[in-house]
Amino acid sequence: MKLCRKNNTLECVEQADPYIFKDKDGKYYVYTTGAHIFYSSSLKGEWQYVGDFLEEPEKAYCWGPCIIEIEGFYYLYYSVTEKDSEDHGQAIRVAVSDKASGPFGFKKKILPPFSIDPHVVKTPAGLFIFYCNNDYEAERVGTVIMCDKMYDPYTVEGRATCVVKPTIDEEIYQRDRFKEGEHWHTVEGAFYFFREGVHYLMYSGACYQNSTYFIGYCVAMGEEDTDLRTLDWKKYPDNDTYAPLFAPNDFVEGMGHNSVLCEDGKYYIIYHGRDKDMKEGEKLRLARIDELEVNKGRLVAEVTP
Repeated sequence: MKLCRKNNTLECVEQADPYIFKDKDGKYYVYTTGAHIFYSSSLKGEWQYVGDFLEEPEKAYCWGPCIIEIEGFYYLYYSVTEKDSEDHGQAIRVAVSDKASGPFGFKKKILPPFSIDPHVVKTPAGLFIFYCNNDYEAERVGTVIMCDKMYDPYTVEGRATCVVKPTIDEEIYQRDRFKEGEHWHTVEGAFYFFREGVHYLMYSGACYQNSTYFIGYCVAMGEEDTDLRTLDWKKYPDNDTYAPLFAPNDFVEGMGHNSVLCEDGKYYIIYHGRDKDMKEGEKLRLARIDELEVNKGRLVAEVTP
């Protein structure tokens, strides 16, 4: 199911890396790369383009936002590519608002370059942040997913562990990217949730323009109050098998970078994809929402028109 595609001037707005959030008043918001925000009073209703959610000079370079609410304040985490930064110069920041609709004011840079795609979660064991970093020494060189604990919404503990790393060729972002004969791999866009004794960590693999680009996930068994850095994360179905949650069909391709919302006992996945009926060279990443089946360590979803 598509999110709205156009803003108030009828121009198409890219909706990459969509993060869905329901506030305490029952309103739904979707935040995307580029600092765009969308609103709806119903999960399956009409979505409206609201505008920009971020107040800071670098908002045009905002990547992969996520949001949490703590004691009446909304904390927005995102990465920014500063204008004068070099390749892989993105760093994660936090901004704050007293409304889920924003605007959010910049407060602090919480992780240095390179760091992207934050997902901050509240658990009985405290606050944790998942994010991406680069591993230049791995057998499969590239971008990996890290996890660290937070002392408070502004401060990362600094004892991160790698929880997901590339293991298959389908996670190659670009061949010979920085060095001939050395292919760059990528797993990114982490999203975590817990249900019935199972921890789930979803991610995207490869580059969004690649034919193998996909959403995958890991599972780990454990109590809800566990330190998420200590879990034994296992890719589904294993480290050696390419098993995308979604596969391209007649009307959409390039599905990836998702978030999840639980509503009345049902789970919904929001993700970006490229409509096949758009002209080549004009294919934007647009947000879509579909139901997600969550059952004892297995996730199943189907793309709908």
